[in-house]
Amino acid sequence: MAQPFVGQIQLFGFNFAPRGWALCMGQLIPIQQNTALFSLLGTTYGGNGTSNFALPNFGGNAACGQGQGSGLSSRVMGETFGASSVTLLTTEMPAHSHALNIYTQPDPSKRQSAPASGSALATPGSPSTTAFSVPPPNTTFAPQMLTAASGGNQPHQNQQPYLAVNFCIALQGVFPSRN
Repeated sequence: MAQPFVGQIQLFGFNFAPRGWALCMGQLIPIQQNTALFSLLGTTYGGNGTSNFALPNFGGNAACGQGQGSGLSSRVMGETFGASSVTLLTTEMPAHSHALNIYTQPDPSKRQSAPASGSALATPGSPSTTAFSVPPPNTTFAPQMLTAASGGNQPHQNQQPYLAVNFCIALQGVFPSRN
C-alpha cells in the first residue's frame, strides 16, 4: 500500500488497526504526540483542544459526506444525526381506511371453512353473521365496527442494512497539501 495521507480514513476488513493507524472509535488522543493530525482535525470530533482531541467515531454510525446535495440537508464535519429507532406519530402516517365486507351464502353447498370464490362462511341471519352484518346483507360493515390502528407509541428499528468493518485513520504518513 502506498504511503497514506495523515488523517486519511480507510476501511479494513480485519479486527485491528494496522501500525500507524488508529480505530475511528471517538477516543481522545494527546495533541503533543499527534500534532500533524491535530492540525488537520482540531476539535471537530471532540476533545478540549489544549491537551487532547478526539478521533472520528464510527461505532454505531454510518459515514456521510459533508456539504449539501440536491434536496438534502446541509452537513458539516463532525456532525452526528439520525436515530437507531423511531416512534412514528399519527401525524406522520398517511390517512387510510380498509373496506371490509361480509357476504352470506344461503346455499349450504357453497359455504366453506376458508374463503373461496363464490362461497361464504355463514348463512344469512345466523348468529355468526348478525353481530357483524348491517341490514341489508352483503353490505359494508358499520363504520363503528372498525377503528384506526396505530403503533401504540412503540419505536421500530430505523437502520439501513449494514456490514461491520473497521474504519481506521492514519496517524502517520504524508501531510496533505492544501492547494
